[in-house]
Amino acid sequence: MSEQRIVVDPITRIEGHLRIEVVVDENNMVKEAYSGSTLWRGIETVVKGRDPRDAGFMTQRICGVCTFSHYRAGIEAVENALGIVPPLNAKLTRTLMNAALFLHDHPVHFYQLHGLDFVDVVSALSADPKKASEEAFKWAEYPYACGADQLKLVQDKVKKFVEKGNLGPFANAYWGHSTYKLTPEQNLIALSHYLECLKLQRTVAQAMAIFGAKQPHPQSLTVGGVTCIMDLQDPARLGEYMVKFGEMADFINRAYYPDLVMAGKAYANEPSVLNDVGTPNLMTYTDFQVGANDYLFEGGYILNGDVSKVYEVDENKITEEATRSWYKNPAPLHPYDGETDPNYTGFKDAKTMNAKGEMEESKVFDITGKYSWIKAPRYDGLTMQVGPIANIVVNYAKGNKKVVAVVDQFLKDTGLPLSAVFSTLGRTACRMIEAKIVADNALTALNNLIANLKIDQSTCAKYVIDNNKEYKGRFIGNVPRGMLSHWCRIKNGVIENWQAVVPSTWNASPKDAKGQMASYEACLVGMKIADLKQPLEIIRKIHSYDPCIACAVHVMDTKGNELSKYKVNPNLI
Repeated sequence: MSEQRIVVDPITRIEGHLRIEVVVDENNMVKEAYSGSTLWRGIETVVKGRDPRDAGFMTQRICGVCTFSHYRAGIEAVENALGIVPPLNAKLTRTLMNAALFLHDHPVHFYQLHGLDFVDVVSALSADPKKASEEAFKWAEYPYACGADQLKLVQDKVKKFVEKGNLGPFANAYWGHSTYKLTPEQNLIALSHYLECLKLQRTVAQAMAIFGAKQPHPQSLTVGGVTCIMDLQDPARLGEYMVKFGEMADFINRAYYPDLVMAGKAYANEPSVLNDVGTPNLMTYTDFQVGANDYLFEGGYILNGDVSKVYEVDENKITEEATRSWYKNPAPLHPYDGETDPNYTGFKDAKTMNAKGEMEESKVFDITGKYSWIKAPRYDGLTMQVGPIANIVVNYAKGNKKVVAVVDQFLKDTGLPLSAVFSTLGRTACRMIEAKIVADNALTALNNLIANLKIDQSTCAKYVIDNNKEYKGRFIGNVPRGMLSHWCRIKNGVIENWQAVVPSTWNASPKDAKGQMASYEACLVGMKIADLKQPLEIIRKIHSYDPCIACAVHVMDTKGNELSKYKVNPNLI
């Protein structure tokens, strides 16, 4: 059989609309890959002409998952432009809110969004609950929610879905796929943790709301500091945060960590999750302030996977281009000068294989022209991968003691070499490692906040906006999905230009003028697909990045014009 194109649209269990197309040869080997988003970015247009103090409240609406990340970025970009330095109390409060986000985001990514690419739910139905309970003690000294009685209860709950002819939230997946490697008992352990994580989402959201008033879309950040003054002055509220934080940290240490060790052992020889780092250039940024001059993670970047040399990030070398993106100006522009003018050129007619293995007429990317609403960020002209893998590898290479200790322990527990980190399996593990480091260390910020409140009650800095001056500023930080930056220009007291360069834009971008692939596309090329009708390997790799395409693209044409129509048959997903 000659080459054929496989389309997965939409990629489910992510935030936003992502389409992946691959070209495979007669041996089901991926020869070409294309990553594209099917919605236009509009938030940067929405904030133009607005009071810069309102920007954060709008940018947090970029996404319903990353709300605090874009809220903080919008606030701190304006602070940077105006030269405002918030009080330490405000900085540490923001860290505690950020910690709640990380402890929410990473476990939910694994269990609800990505873990089912490793865990066969149907297999868990044939497990022996008693043996599964015994199995759990191989991976944790004190296993979380793994008593034989509880595991049987979990099993019975899922069996009820099956008896009704419907797997509920577990429907429309590739259960029984040949690349699943966990035993039935191991699958049952992870399934129990899946259900426990659903409950704990509420707890950690409440931790965010203690200082943010609500979650999602907290509302206590303001240009200059924070507004949750009464909460900071109430010992009961501080104690409540500590308790809820501790509940989630306990889950991470007794469920999330051992489950990744278990998966690391099981998938150590599975080709579809190894040797596929995607872009080997990894970049992160200093973030997570826990003291006056103390940060959990340091910034930097490495090239070609070489951990012997870490370079410092020069923000002047960041650009975005739109050669293959549906925007007018293709030139590589620095974000301060970025443009967001749509130029939609559409899809092409072609034949593709459907879920039944039949060839049919369909619309596909124009691979010779533009094929995505996502722009192409580049650093000094190079593609970069961002995310937990970049954050952990760069900090490991820099000798960050907190990072080195957890990474070394994980490699010892799994028996994996350091090189295994440069893969889908490693990317998934690094997200857990990042969560564990936050769980084990972020309360340092709470202790320092309590100590500082005894001598300093300030929560907001004073400032003035001069309408006769022009300002420019940015936020650069590291959020759950990687390095995030927001860039703004202020003129006549209002926003003149705004650009957000988000983690999923770095990783999911289309090819650039040089033909360079970003990480999504690069990690797929060279992969063998076991069954073209069940492309689990594609989904597993892409899910490992925790795509947030809503962050990369946002809303439709502000004039109400129709850009395109999309019809999805859920039975074919």
